[in-house]
Amino acid sequence: MMRRAFLLAAAGIVTGGRAMAQAFTDAQREEIVSILREALRRDPSILRDAIGAMQASEEREREGAQRTAIAASRDALFNDAADPVRGNPRGDVTIVEFFDVRCPYCKRLHAEMADLLRRDRNIRVVMKDIPILGPQSVVASRALLAAQRQGKYVELHDALMRLRGEPTEAVIRSEAQRAGIDVARLFRDMGDAAIQQRLDANLRLARSLQIEGTPALVIGDNLIPGAVPMAQLETLVAGERQRRR
Repeated sequence: MMRRAFLLAAAGIVTGGRAMAQAFTDAQREEIVSILREALRRDPSILRDAIGAMQASEEREREGAQRTAIAASRDALFNDAADPVRGNPRGDVTIVEFFDVRCPYCKRLHAEMADLLRRDRNIRVVMKDIPILGPQSVVASRALLAAQRQGKYVELHDALMRLRGEPTEAVIRSEAQRAGIDVARLFRDMGDAAIQQRLDANLRLARSLQIEGTPALVIGDNLIPGAVPMAQLETLVAGERQRRR
């Protein structure tokens, strides 16, 4: 067991583990590499195990950095009064959702979140539009934030997330009319620089959290990437409730 641990450390040097490499002198590294070559010839699984251990270590470091970033950005995440909110504004658990209207995985998550909010009436969801999928995403995000000014964010958001096609201006106009939105005012407000500033702030916040795609959720101190199934959502919410007691 000790010999295998030693060989895993050696494999870490070969595969780029800086912390491991710095623990040895040049002469020791040369000897380790020589031993490792012979060990790999006899048991190639050592390298696989070393790579797995390194990846796990990197993942722990990334999660730690994200938790630190979440703590530093807590007010921007959870307490920005300008953000649209779904669910119960006074809910005992808050979920922050970063999304792009055109993202198919966000559309999948939207259905799960809608179901979650129907089942659990004590959840607050903060919506963070991050239009990362091109100019049409920017147009749709501007429309959503403009609709918020008329108290119709949720209605237009639901309509755009149900779309099978692209959220073109013509489609936005049609869906806005169907939702009872003043369309002329909507398109006028979409050009307001303040709306673009809010989108830019959302994008900066996402970058600070190392969010690499949509959707992404923040629950408590945890960042959860991807379209999360209902069972996992309920587990995460229950865990956060328990943590807050």
